[in-house]
Amino acid sequence: MKYLSSKVASLMIAIVFCMSVLASPIWAHFQVILPSENLVSQGGNSNIELKLCFAHPFEQQLMNMEKPRQFGVVIRSEKINLLDTLKKKASGKGVSFWQATYKVKRPGDHLFFVEPAPYWEAAEGKYILHYAKTVVNAFGLEDAWHQPIGLRMEIVPLTRPYGLWAGNLFQGKVLLDGKPLKNADVEVEYYNEHLKVKAPSDAYVTQVLRTDEQGIFSYAMPWEGWWGFAALTEAPERRKSPDGKKDVATELGAVFWVKTEKGK
Repeated sequence: MKYLSSKVASLMIAIVFCMSVLASPIWAHFQVILPSENLVSQGGNSNIELKLCFAHPFEQQLMNMEKPRQFGVVIRSEKINLLDTLKKKASGKGVSFWQATYKVKRPGDHLFFVEPAPYWEAAEGKYILHYAKTVVNAFGLEDAWHQPIGLRMEIVPLTRPYGLWAGNLFQGKVLLDGKPLKNADVEVEYYNEHLKVKAPSDAYVTQVLRTDEQGIFSYAMPWEGWWGFAALTEAPERRKSPDGKKDVATELGAVFWVKTEKGK
């Protein structure tokens, strides 16, 4: 009887644990690349501070981020490697993220990008690999914001991604290996700095869209601040789990960050 009681107790604990896991929200992951400014004007500060982190943006929760595989900027079709400019930082909880400073010298659209190391998400039993971009315009020359830069997966904006008001509609086209990705989920989250926006329930945290037959999606951003768009698919190849015991999936993502302002 004592043995049976312990077995029953163990079973009950397992059931309670599984129920708590199922009841917990599965928050969306976003590779973040945020510049201190997305518009640089004549006579203004030309030093851009960039923050790279892997996070749940709305909840402002960071995951540990290893050093990226690629980090750089594309200006007038020239790709500049900025990986050596990154400095490792730690949050108050000891979670790693990265920062860099870039001095803008030339007019034109600066397309900043990052390819992180694959992130192992134990709760979902898969790797996550998000290719992220954002655009900083310098000195008013609008020349390349709509151009792809050759990442394996990327969002190409169809709306100019700066000078946006809160309430504007943002459109983007998702490319995988250079081809439009149709019927893909696109998750949208607000970078909820200082947790100033409260969600009435978990369903409001991550907005979900689908791309059309041409890989295009649209979303109207209700508030001022930074918005992240993450188009998702599964990579055809498999990777070994960290313990090397099984082959697991990799979630590929194309992430794009845009900023909106409210009228005064």
